[in-house]
Amino acid sequence: MNNKIKLAVAGAVLSAASVANAGIIIPAGDWTLDIGGNVNAYYTMQDADRQGTTALTNFGIVTSSSGANGDQDTDSVAISTGLLPNYLSVSGTTRQNDVDVSFTISIQPGTATNQALLQETSANGRFQENRQAFMTFGDKSWGTVKLGKDLGVFGSNAILSDMTLLGVGGTSTAAGRVNTTTTGGIGFGYIYADWIGQASYTTPNMNGFQATLAVVQPWELQGDGDAAGAGVLTRNSHDKPGFEGQVTYSWSGDVAGKVWAEYAYQDISDITASGAALGNRAQDEAVDIWGLGANVTIGNLNLVGYWNDSDGYGTAGKLHSGLAAVNNSLKKRDGDGGYVQATYVIPTGTKLGVAYGRSSLDEASGETFDALVEDNERWTVGAYHPLTKHLNLVAEYSDTESNAHRNTAAIKDYDAQAFSLGAILFF
Repeated sequence: MNNKIKLAVAGAVLSAASVANAGIIIPAGDWTLDIGGNVNAYYTMQDADRQGTTALTNFGIVTSSSGANGDQDTDSVAISTGLLPNYLSVSGTTRQNDVDVSFTISIQPGTATNQALLQETSANGRFQENRQAFMTFGDKSWGTVKLGKDLGVFGSNAILSDMTLLGVGGTSTAAGRVNTTTTGGIGFGYIYADWIGQASYTTPNMNGFQATLAVVQPWELQGDGDAAGAGVLTRNSHDKPGFEGQVTYSWSGDVAGKVWAEYAYQDISDITASGAALGNRAQDEAVDIWGLGANVTIGNLNLVGYWNDSDGYGTAGKLHSGLAAVNNSLKKRDGDGGYVQATYVIPTGTKLGVAYGRSSLDEASGETFDALVEDNERWTVGAYHPLTKHLNLVAEYSDTESNAHRNTAAIKDYDAQAFSLGAILFF
């Protein structure tokens, strides 16, 4: 399996395609085709508790369903994919006129089902996704250009370093049974890199240093309401692109690893606020986020640390609807997050790991919104055993919690505990 596919399905580093790490290789004239992917499934048991009569305003994936139904203690089970969806990817590589050229196209069918005679419908969460469709061209002497849809630059190293990429991590409502994937550590320490249209340039590897700059399709921005409940926000035009960039330094040896710094920026314009309290108006805003991370291996021990700080980006996904990036007075909310993780491979080959992550969100200037989530926290312990070269058995336990800015009789914390058993097969 080439490294571009591994980036998406196995957490490999961002690099050019490598036949030495190939999956199913098919020579085809001037081209070399590479077919790879994964199939995974987990049995997950979750106990989610929500107290109070008012649902917290957050990104909707933490621990419990919304709605003012009073205290809830909900047990659920699911057989579904984990943080990775099932994956089938086809890549082709060739070298023509002293230029390396490649393409990648992939599909991601889900596993979760919960209604008879009803499959693959977005209204019920069982999406079949198409996360990748991109081309690259370049040379090791001057770098690589990528055009198309692929994993975003900002946040990519954070999710690819997450041990729950091979498992489940944080789960959705009902343990992920109505979603294509679970959430891993998304919103519990890092923001989702997502799959985004982009035009990017990556420099050659310069003694371990490498940089990537991407012009990306700008995201829609929607507000989630505020204490006054004054309508929603919609950005009606895309008159400026977004920008994402990353600088990395990698090294090898007895102590090997990588450190990185990353930044993303988007100017959002033609925002319209509707509602009795605000009327209709437009406003321009600029939002940005930066991050720092390190992934270091010392023998059988691997250590990861990551931190990000945002201004108007939300807590889990880049300006996604309902992520509380701004309020309906058009004021940005600041956020930050990070996670630490340690894994160790014991003599049997089993990798044991523990991770802690936290994401926080501040109220906007002058805002008082009791039901706004102040922070999300997650603890995960896991065991990942390579039964064969391609098949890993996985056991994980995660404890997640969401806390409101103010604890009142109506507004309480959410918390959930989930235990998962399953397997992931790469090919």
